[in-house]
Amino acid sequence: MEIIIEEISHGHKLLSRQKFASNTITIGRGYDNDIIVSDPHVCPEHLQLQFNGEHWLVNDQGSINGSFLEGSKENVIQHKVSSGDIISIGKSQVRFVFPSHPVAESIAISPFESLINLARHPVVLALSMTLFAFIGGWIINLNNANEVSLTQMLVPTIGLTLGFALWPAGIALVSHLTKHDARFWAQMGISFIFFNLMWLSDIFENIVHFNTSSNFSMLWLLTIIPLLLAFGLFWLNCYVGFHMTLRRRNVVASCLILLLFGGSFIIQMSKQPDFNPRPQFDTTIMSPAFIFAPSSNVETFVNDASKLFDKATESAKEDSKE
Repeated sequence: MEIIIEEISHGHKLLSRQKFASNTITIGRGYDNDIIVSDPHVCPEHLQLQFNGEHWLVNDQGSINGSFLEGSKENVIQHKVSSGDIISIGKSQVRFVFPSHPVAESIAISPFESLINLARHPVVLALSMTLFAFIGGWIINLNNANEVSLTQMLVPTIGLTLGFALWPAGIALVSHLTKHDARFWAQMGISFIFFNLMWLSDIFENIVHFNTSSNFSMLWLLTIIPLLLAFGLFWLNCYVGFHMTLRRRNVVASCLILLLFGGSFIIQMSKQPDFNPRPQFDTTIMSPAFIFAPSSNVETFVNDASKLFDKATESAKEDSKE
């Protein structure tokens, strides 16, 4: 009778899998075993698996550290194997599976795979990183009061690009350690596409602020755009890098959003004084080329300004009555 023996991690991640048709199988650290386990806590001859015509029996071969069925503290001297049994030997684990053991349903290939394959293409990746560096350099130039030459702008732009590249590189490293599949270029491509979208959303937000008043009722919608983009980035990072269910990906992405944006919001609120003598208003200033709102003449501006004084007077009267 055939049997499948899997070497797994303590998190039940598959490390190796072998199928046997013989009636006797040996497991240990010695090179003469059918399955060689590279664990110094495993004896050279640790386990023997034998088929008696009806059942598979596993026997500990007098090992120093013993063999234990998962969930039990008793040493496995002789145990009748059931499909799915996991036995700990040393600091390693092996799982025994029969050919009739049920498997999980097949997972349909996500439409995101086409986006991922496009994002990891060398041309698309190069364009994404170049666009990111260009926008970053442009913003650095706008935030500098003095004129900046191309060579002076090159160093901080390259540093900014490499700094942002640490995020997908870190995700790929963790993925390599846990899933043994880094998919480095896919992580880089996806991340820089979303980094560019975040740059563009920030520019769009500044343009809207520049063309509207501070009390514009729809400004709160602009804060949702970076949240959605960040959620999409984290969600796709998890999809590419790890074997997660849809629910777990949603939870992880949401937790990262709360950690990143919630933490920064709390820090900003903690720095706000109890009383601020300075009026709060939008200070966004851009080039006149970005003005899309209709302009008003001087007379209209003066009339609108006088209405503000009327509102302040009415508010003062109401406060005095109280």
